[in-house]
Amino acid sequence: MPSSTETASTEPSAWVAGTDGFRDGWVVVLHRPHTGTTRCRTVDGVDALLDLPEAPAVLGVDMVVGLPDRAVPGGRTCDRAARQLLGHPRGASVFSPPAHAVLGAETYDEAQRRNRASGPDAPGLTKQAFHLLPKMRALAKRMTPARQDRIREVHPELAFYAMNGDAPVADSKHTDAGRAARTALLATHGFPEVETVTDGLSGGLVGADDVLDAHAACWTARRIHTGTAERCPSGDAAAPRNDRGLRMEIWR
Repeated sequence: MPSSTETASTEPSAWVAGTDGFRDGWVVVLHRPHTGTTRCRTVDGVDALLDLPEAPAVLGVDMVVGLPDRAVPGGRTCDRAARQLLGHPRGASVFSPPAHAVLGAETYDEAQRRNRASGPDAPGLTKQAFHLLPKMRALAKRMTPARQDRIREVHPELAFYAMNGDAPVADSKHTDAGRAARTALLATHGFPEVETVTDGLSGGLVGADDVLDAHAACWTARRIHTGTAERCPSGDAAAPRNDRGLRMEIWR
C-alpha cells in the first residue's frame, strides 16, 4: 500500500510531480504551485507512477527516459554536458546509461555483452546501471514521444546546482552537511516541509536522500511547467532523438 504525507490544504489547480526510485518502488512528491500544497508518497511501480490520481501536468523522473541506441564512452551528449556543469565530484552522480538493447538482458554478463555489441567503441556496463535495469525497462515500455511532453528526465544534482546559483553543492548528499544544505535550498525554493516529510517516509528501504531527490525532481517539474527550466544539452538546437523518437535530454 502507498504511504503518504500531505503538508497543506488543497485547492483546484494543476499539479506537478517529481520522483526518485528506491529498491521497491518510487518516492513521489506532488506540488500544486497555485496553493503551495505538497504531498509525498511512495508507489510500487511505473504503472502507478504514470497514472497518479492527481494527473500532474509535468512529471520529473530521476531515471533515463531517452535510452541511446548505441552506447559510447561518457554516455549521451546530455550526460557529458551535465557532468561538465557539476564538475568534480558531483559530476560522478551522472552515470552513462546502457544501450536500449541491454533492457532485454537477464544477467550482468549478458548486459555487458549487449552494451559492448551496440557500437564499435561501446563500453561495458557499470553495476549501478545494471541494478537500475528493471526500472528503466518498465519505464521504457510506457514511454512514447507524445508522453515525453509531460514526462521529463531530470537529475537532482542539476536541480540543486540551479537552486544554488548555478554552483554544485559542496557536500555529498550522503553526509549530514550535504543533506542539511539541500534541505535548506529546497526550503528557500518553496518546499519548507522537507524535514517533516523525510521523518515520515525515510527509514527502512526509503532513504532521506531519496526524499530529497524526489523533491528536487519536483522543483524541476515546476520549472518545466512555468517555462523557466533549462536543459542539457543547452542551446537552440533540438535535442537528439533515439530510434524510438525519444529526446535524449536532462532538465534542470
